[in-house]
Amino acid sequence: MEVTMSDAHGRETTLDLLQYIAASPTAAHAIETTRGRLDAAGFVELLEADRWKLSAGDRFYVIRGHHALVAGVIGDAPPAEAGFRLAGAHTDAPGLRLKPNAHYAEKGYLQMGVEIYGGPLLGTWTDRDLTLAGKLFLRQPGAPPRVRLVRLERPVCRIPQVAIHFNREVNTKGLILDKQKHLPPIYGLGDEDALEAEPLLQFVAQEAQVAREEIVAADLEVIDTQPPVLGGLREELYFAPHIDNLAGSHAILESLRHSTDGLPFTRAIALFDSEEIGSQTSAGAGSFFLDAVLERITSATDASREAWHRARARSVLISVDGAHAIHPNYADVHDPHHQPHLNAGPVIKVNAQQRYATTPRSGHWFEHCADRAGVPLQYYVQRTDLPCGSTIGPMTATRLGVPTIDVGNPMLSMHSIRETGGAEDQAMMIKILTEHFTAEERR
Repeated sequence: MEVTMSDAHGRETTLDLLQYIAASPTAAHAIETTRGRLDAAGFVELLEADRWKLSAGDRFYVIRGHHALVAGVIGDAPPAEAGFRLAGAHTDAPGLRLKPNAHYAEKGYLQMGVEIYGGPLLGTWTDRDLTLAGKLFLRQPGAPPRVRLVRLERPVCRIPQVAIHFNREVNTKGLILDKQKHLPPIYGLGDEDALEAEPLLQFVAQEAQVAREEIVAADLEVIDTQPPVLGGLREELYFAPHIDNLAGSHAILESLRHSTDGLPFTRAIALFDSEEIGSQTSAGAGSFFLDAVLERITSATDASREAWHRARARSVLISVDGAHAIHPNYADVHDPHHQPHLNAGPVIKVNAQQRYATTPRSGHWFEHCADRAGVPLQYYVQRTDLPCGSTIGPMTATRLGVPTIDVGNPMLSMHSIRETGGAEDQAMMIKILTEHFTAEERR
């Protein structure tokens, strides 16, 4: 398949995506990165506990607990008359998170206990330069703790594999990791006496420029230190952490940010947390966060429940998450007639068990937007004899009752510490989403 980087806009879009990923090592960082971009585009923050006053053309965003965000542009017509154009994605990624009592000494090494979050490819976390990022909760007299985001810039830990001399069959039978015993990273040398000085928390506090005594609690994750980059002979690829699903988050954000005014319908995006663990949290797609925001927007022009139900009936949602590209070394794990390629266009995901929310009717809308944008499409269906993953689409469709399409850009190594994408795909997805947010007719 011939691939070029002749599309300058495609290259610029991918470089911008890499900047977004680099600034977003955790879900909380991704929300703050998104906040900064929305502020720069003239969006104004609303607080859930305040009374809202919204009118046509207003640009707003709402953040819930540093983990989830809904942003939108109010249309010229009431939602009951024009409906909502919606898009959703998630900001979290599979990985390793520190336990509350994480720090211990073993055989002369300082180590940190970790829990598995979601379903990472665990082998990819070994023998890499790792560091920490997350949230610090800082003491405030007479008030709840305030949150400070932190990221340690240099490598501080590693998960070393045992030498092949002690595991002779690793290359024939595969790497088998005991999740409790083999995953705790090493971050230094020392014994129990060294732990009394809390060397790791002292270092984290120093990097965050706060006193150790200010830290009430910490919510930290192990992250990769290698930056996202363009790759391939002609830079037709890119390699990065968290392509699943910061690529989806970036695509819906940029489509909304550059959305024009003067349209009848209200446009909104939702960035959820917790997708990788089932979405059943107050910041996940299983919550009523998006529903509540949309209902309050509807109430600005008509407070009746009738108006809210009419608005939903006129709406459509695109759920954007990663899709599986055909793997040349494992082609047999794919359905032979549904094999998406990198840089060949966004993917519509279909599943008869509704693990993806796409239906023939809702899928037609995405096809229509792609046709208007002049962008090719691909289709993905899981092999019939393999279980299918899922995303926020089915859950959101069930709760809102809104026609929903599950789509994504093709990628390799999904859930690895570093994933692979096509450098032209992000621009194509944004072009289709822009049509979704601007095309006046519905089909």
